[in-house]
Amino acid sequence: MKWFEIRDPVYGFIEFNEWEKDIVNHPIFQRLRRIRQLSLTDMIYPGAMHTRFEHSLGVMHLATKIFESITKKEENKRLLKDELMYEEEGIKRDWQLVRLAALLHDVGHAPFSHASEELFPINPETQKHFKHEDYTVAIIRGPLKDTIEKHPINRNYNITADEVADLIMGNPKTLRKRIFWKQIISSQLDADRGDYLLRDSLHIGVKYGIYDVERLLVTLTLGEDPESKDVKLMVEEGGWHIAESLIISRYQMFTQVYYHKTRRAYDYMLKEALKETIENYPPPTEINEFIKYDDYVMWNLMKEKSEWFKQILYRDHIRMIRQTKETPDNKEKQDIEKYKKI
Repeated sequence: MKWFEIRDPVYGFIEFNEWEKDIVNHPIFQRLRRIRQLSLTDMIYPGAMHTRFEHSLGVMHLATKIFESITKKEENKRLLKDELMYEEEGIKRDWQLVRLAALLHDVGHAPFSHASEELFPINPETQKHFKHEDYTVAIIRGPLKDTIEKHPINRNYNITADEVADLIMGNPKTLRKRIFWKQIISSQLDADRGDYLLRDSLHIGVKYGIYDVERLLVTLTLGEDPESKDVKLMVEEGGWHIAESLIISRYQMFTQVYYHKTRRAYDYMLKEALKETIENYPPPTEINEFIKYDDYVMWNLMKEKSEWFKQILYRDHIRMIRQTKETPDNKEKQDIEKYKKI
C-alpha cells in the first residue's frame, strides 16, 4: 500500500493511504476547503482563516494516534480478545474504519459551519432542525458510497459506507459491542475536540486551547463500565490532570473566543443575511443540491441580496447594550424584548 503525507501546522505531517487520498481528492471532500472552521471569527481574530478541510485531516490523524495508543497496550489487547473476540485482523479492520469515520465526520457541514445551521429544514421525524451529521450520513451513503466501497484497497477490509456512517452516528444496532470506538470520534475526550482546540488556538494566536496531547495519548485506555460491563474509552489515573486540562481548555476557548461578544454579533448578522438570501437549505434527501453550497457561493449570493451583508462588509457590527446572567430570569427576558423593539 502506497502512503502519502501532507504538511500540517499542528502535527508536522499527516499520512494517508491511496484509498484515503481518493476520498480527499473527491470534489465533495474538497468542498471543505471552502468552508471556514470558525465562520466570521477572523473579523475579531484575523488568523482564524482555517477550514473544515484541514480540521478533518487533523481529526483522522489524532483518532489514529488514539486508536494505536490504545491497541498497543497488552492489557487492552487481552480485553479486546477476551471480551469481544478480537483477533489481529479485526483490529486492523477497525483501525481503517475509525480513520474513515474521523476523516468524514464533518463532510456534511453547511457554509460558515455552525453559524448557518438554523437554516437547516425541520426533520419531520423529530420536529427539530436537521443536524450537520444528518447531511454527513447522507453524503457518505450517497455520493461517496462508491468511492468508499469500490476502492481496490477495500478488498482487504470489506468496509461499507453504512458502517462508516453508523460509527459517526453511534448506531448501537449495527455496532453492538464495538460502539466504544465511537468515543474516539465523539465524546468528552475525542479526536474532534482534541484537534479543534489545538488548531483553533494556533490560528487565532491564543493559548487557551493548549493541552498536553502526547501525555493524553499515552494515558488513554480501555476498561469495563462497572455497571453495564460495556467496554469504554477511559483515562488512566496518571492522565486525570491532562483530561481535566482539556476540559478547562475547552471552557476557556468557549468563554474567550467562541462566545466573544463581537463574534456572537457577527454570527447573528450572518444568520440574518443568510435568511435574506435563501429560506432554507435543501434537506438531506436532496443532498446533491445541498453540496452545491459553500462559503464562496453564499458570499456572492448575500452580496447581491442582503442588506445585513453590507454591514458585515463594512465591519459595522451590532453592539452589546445589555448582558444578562447565564440563565436570565423573567424580568431580564422582558427587558431583552423591549431592547429588540428599540
